Amino acid sequence: MKQAKNTALIGEDDLVLLREGRLDRPFDVLGPHETGGRICVAALVPDVAALTAITDKGEMPLERIEGDLFAGPVGSGAYRLKARSGGGVEWEFDDPYRFGPVLGEMDLHLMSEGTHRRLWQALGAHVMTHEGVRGTHFAVWAPNAHRVSVVGDFNRWDGRRHPMRRTGNGLWEIFLPDVAEGALYKYEILDANGALQLKADPVGFGSQHPPEQASVVRDISGYGWHDLAWMEGRAKAHDRRAPISVYEVHLGSWRRRWDDGGRPLSYKEMARDLVGYAKDMGFTHLELLPVSEFPFDGSWGYQPVGLYAPTIRFGPPHEFRDLVDAAHEAGLGVLLDWVPGHFPTDAHGLAHFDGTALYEHADPREGFHQDWNTLIYNYGRTEVQNYLIANAIYWLREYHVDGLRVDAVASMLYRDYSRKEDEWIPNKDGGRENYEAIAFLQNMNIAAYAEAEGIMTVAEESTSYPQVSSPVDVGGLGFGYKWNMGWMNDTLRYMQRDPVHRQHHHDLMSFGLSYAFSENFILPISHDEVVHGKGSMLTKMPGDEWQKFANLRAYYGFMWGHPGKKLLFMGCEFAQPEEWNHEGELNWHSAEQPPHKGVQTLVRDLNWLYAHTPALHRRDCEAEGFQWIATDPEQSTYAWIRWGDAGDPPAIVICNFTPVPRENFRIGVPREGYWAEALNTDAVIYGGSGMGNLGGAEADGGPQDGQPASMAVTLPPLAVVIFTASEG
Repeated sequence: MKQAKNTALIGEDDLVLLREGRLDRPFDVLGPHETGGRICVAALVPDVAALTAITDKGEMPLERIEGDLFAGPVGSGAYRLKARSGGGVEWEFDDPYRFGPVLGEMDLHLMSEGTHRRLWQALGAHVMTHEGVRGTHFAVWAPNAHRVSVVGDFNRWDGRRHPMRRTGNGLWEIFLPDVAEGALYKYEILDANGALQLKADPVGFGSQHPPEQASVVRDISGYGWHDLAWMEGRAKAHDRRAPISVYEVHLGSWRRRWDDGGRPLSYKEMARDLVGYAKDMGFTHLELLPVSEFPFDGSWGYQPVGLYAPTIRFGPPHEFRDLVDAAHEAGLGVLLDWVPGHFPTDAHGLAHFDGTALYEHADPREGFHQDWNTLIYNYGRTEVQNYLIANAIYWLREYHVDGLRVDAVASMLYRDYSRKEDEWIPNKDGGRENYEAIAFLQNMNIAAYAEAEGIMTVAEESTSYPQVSSPVDVGGLGFGYKWNMGWMNDTLRYMQRDPVHRQHHHDLMSFGLSYAFSENFILPISHDEVVHGKGSMLTKMPGDEWQKFANLRAYYGFMWGHPGKKLLFMGCEFAQPEEWNHEGELNWHSAEQPPHKGVQTLVRDLNWLYAHTPALHRRDCEAEGFQWIATDPEQSTYAWIRWGDAGDPPAIVICNFTPVPRENFRIGVPREGYWAEALNTDAVIYGGSGMGNLGGAEADGGPQDGQPASMAVTLPPLAVVIFTASEG
């Protein structure tokens, strides 16, 4: 029981603060207090004619002290309040100010240290039973605020009604009885500058559908998962020696329901349709563009406001779990694009959250992204780093996500990223590296791998920063994999050239092998390559229609035969003719046309071959798994061996990037005997001319190209042929 500091129930100074909405310690004034040897209650209840306390001894009217403030004795024990309107309507409710705090000393200690790995279990809005009453507990970090109130549809959005308790470490909390799942709310903050702000919950589990901006109380407990077998075995699916082929998806534009106003599919519909399609296509993982709540559709999710809220665009949180659960039951992993590099300036978000640069840097040379008009997190602040690391763990644990692909890592690593000489601040040693961001990424990876067994993290890092996918204890950033942006840029530059000129740029296809094993690489053909005027994968290819398709098929054959895990953005698997449009859906009609269906069949078969041929995946990240046979710039041909473990039959990949067929093309091979033609991108079933090797070739020639044997093969025009050795 709180002890009054003087004999007066409410002092004049507190009355003034209450009247002006500036009281930052409402529990010192409101609720039950011992005064003059008796228990008295003070309650601020606007817009009522009378207020009564209901106790075990009966009803005790409370006196109106001033305005909307009532007070009076209640005897002892628990009580409820009964209000009466001017029209005589009565209702009862529990007084939030009679409940003690929910946050414990350990929560406060861990948050002060910046080590609260379950931060979402302390902050945010939690439906619970507290002191025998059902309601919702709210907690938020706003250290420089003068007052914070919860406002919502349950209190007429009136900040006078529910000011929060200030605890240690800049935290505010309150338990509101009877507030339940689905309630809309925000935090009304009297900020450091004396201005009122309405903010969405930084740790809210749900949001309204944009353009509405309120947070939504969501009870995320109690989901019944069916993926135990997947979760126990997923570490093998993420190992460097596993076949990993990722289907990257923007959920809003994969498919739409034109019989229902053109809306995107829901999470539950995607649990059936998207999962079934990706499984049938032979992909091992789905990678979803960001699902954290975001206000602007045109950002594709890369400017999130609600980091802890799955976007409501496709359904509530449990239905997002339905999608993940269905993927796991089908044997597919789920990766999320995760955006800890920046956040938008929207007024209801994190920007100047309590009137100060709380989550961001105050100096725009450190805290503002000029390219994206966004704000940059202050990674050197322990609470901010804790907020982000806990968010990573949140998705991995609460939603069983199998990994995080971290967006725009290069923009985090360098203080001068996309800045002129006088627009950035050097680090303490005068350099460009962002030490705080580097430490954050290392700490995030350490925590993620420790807290969620068997997961993978992936860096989208576009520079040559060293050891991105090396362990932290040897100086690396600690990621499991890194996107190979250099490979993607070079090889697409080559493929876009007319074949007659390719001989002069031969090294664009081979240069990537000089560094292919410096990281654990994923070869990405992502959404960024088919938008903003870059054209579709098909329209990048030169030549007439037949040649465009042949070039694209050859490129995919080259990609799947090349060391590195694979990633393909949706629509690329059937050679969508147009650029991706986030406001529509993929051109599924084109996928039914023979040349497009041929590419789709090729990708399905490439995935199957990749997964079932150890030589094509076991040593994706090891130099011992690759050996050049020969390259010929004048003919634009490349040939190499892929090796698996001892006893695994090797595979040979031969590429012809000209429209000239080459018969009796003799190539050195590592063993005599029969080599099966495992895949030919020029096969009729894929839309090709049908030129090939009638199922295989016999290595019956002498040594060549440094190999002990050789064989003569037919190389179709603009095609890749993959041979596998017989057992033994």
